[in-house]
Amino acid sequence: MTEDTDRQRAVAGLPVPATAEGRAGLAALITDPEHALIAVDFDGTLAPIIDDPAAARATPDATRSLTRLAGRAGTVAIITGRPAADAASFAGVASVPGVIVLGHYGMQRFERGTVSSPPPPPGLSVARAELPAVLSAAGADPGTWIEDKGDALAVHTRRAARPDAELGQLRAPLAGLAARTGLALEPGRLVLELRPPGADKGRALTSLAGERAPEAILFCGDDLGDRPAFAAVRELRQTGTPGLLVCSGSAEVPQLAAEADLVVDGPAGVAAFLGGLAAAFGA
Repeated sequence: MTEDTDRQRAVAGLPVPATAEGRAGLAALITDPEHALIAVDFDGTLAPIIDDPAAARATPDATRSLTRLAGRAGTVAIITGRPAADAASFAGVASVPGVIVLGHYGMQRFERGTVSSPPPPPGLSVARAELPAVLSAAGADPGTWIEDKGDALAVHTRRAARPDAELGQLRAPLAGLAARTGLALEPGRLVLELRPPGADKGRALTSLAGERAPEAILFCGDDLGDRPAFAAVRELRQTGTPGLLVCSGSAEVPQLAAEADLVVDGPAGVAAFLGGLAAAFGA
């Protein structure tokens, strides 16, 4: 057992990553908190997945852990598909000055109470107008519903009679709508999302890392939309920045767990891990 592993296990509740790369990333984070970049997803990571996304909230433990980390780590960020200000409020960190929220997959930025973003592409308004008719023509289940995120449109099948089958049935019609309007179609946990092209969590994380120049990086997510951020961390590792990939485990998205250095038990496990990391940072 190495000295770094001994130190990691000495922190109550802080598990040891399964991979050598993950252990090196965790050791680097603990060694130099002031130059660490801690980035996390929101839905399914800080907040449990529920039928009504508007009612989702980070667990109290997750909010406390993020607040503690913000007082010690160089950069703490939430990277999400939600509007940035909404995510900051739902995570309970809107008034925490050390937390940056990159919303709409990096197209929006909330920092110290201010939101900045480019204008949405014109195709989004066309897609918004056509989407109900597209779903109707595809014979969408009555339980399928649209979440308008402002700069993106999400079609959820979680409430449908057969959620997985419904997702498969709608994929081709929504891909056609995306192609006609110049948008990207991205899958998630029982959701298909129409969003501006070039917006993904990997680009958002890479851009933030370029701005902040961290000595070590952590990203924690749960869904297929988090895979670009996982890829970004792996690329940063190759260029010399240690990194740790944490998956908020779920039965719905086993693919992400297979790519992670460390799998924890859903949002409760994420909150416990972040709390342990804050303790390791001396926060």
